[in-house]
Amino acid sequence: LEEAQFVYAVSRMVGRGLLSKLYDTHVPLSGLQKAALAVGSAVGALSSPQRADLVAALGETTGEFALDRTRKRMLGSKQGRAVLNHRPRIKEETLRKLEELPENTFGGSYWKFMSRRGFSPDERPPVRFVDNEELAYVATRYREVHDFWHVIFDCPTSILGELSLKTLEYQQTGLPMCALSVLGGQLKLNHTDRRILFGHYIPWALRAGNRCTHLMSIEYEEYFDKDLEQCRQEWEVVPCPKKKDVLL
Repeated sequence: LEEAQFVYAVSRMVGRGLLSKLYDTHVPLSGLQKAALAVGSAVGALSSPQRADLVAALGETTGEFALDRTRKRMLGSKQGRAVLNHRPRIKEETLRKLEELPENTFGGSYWKFMSRRGFSPDERPPVRFVDNEELAYVATRYREVHDFWHVIFDCPTSILGELSLKTLEYQQTGLPMCALSVLGGQLKLNHTDRRILFGHYIPWALRAGNRCTHLMSIEYEEYFDKDLEQCRQEWEVVPCPKKKDVLL
């Protein structure tokens, strides 16, 4: 199923929720309906971790406690409060504005990362199943800055790289979806890559996620024209090890 078909199927399966809409894309669900959706999306995401719609639904239906904890951490820092107050969005127009920046800047590196892979920030599915308007923004922000973290940590977009970054995200946010994505995704790896994941990349991700700045509390938009290496130093980032190096 494509994303639109999945959402339609969900709406048919769970029926009408008990809550009123809290934001434009909100799909209100009762507790029972949300539990059913969580189970269905978990089964689907474990078998097809590349399905962004299923992973998103899983994150939203199981992650409100972790999202609230993230929000509280953001409120504890000046930059985090600014993000919650101003609610910046990362859209395709944001990306286009970065094209002229030097490659050594954070913004220029992000543009290069996205353009070389044909990625667009607008491809991320909207948040639908979080029953709190501010937490829905936190979930949206998390979704939109994911590719920033690929750039900051120099983490590849291979299955191995995505699972490594998801481990780091779990260390930072506590979102159950991150752990479940790693659990399901590692089954797609061959024996060598699975050994590298558990022997090298997961330990790196846990150390790096514990050491670095709280990633959700960064006003990334204020750093687009800054040197990427200086940003990494300020945020105490440990870049992802290269696969060729861990194979030595």
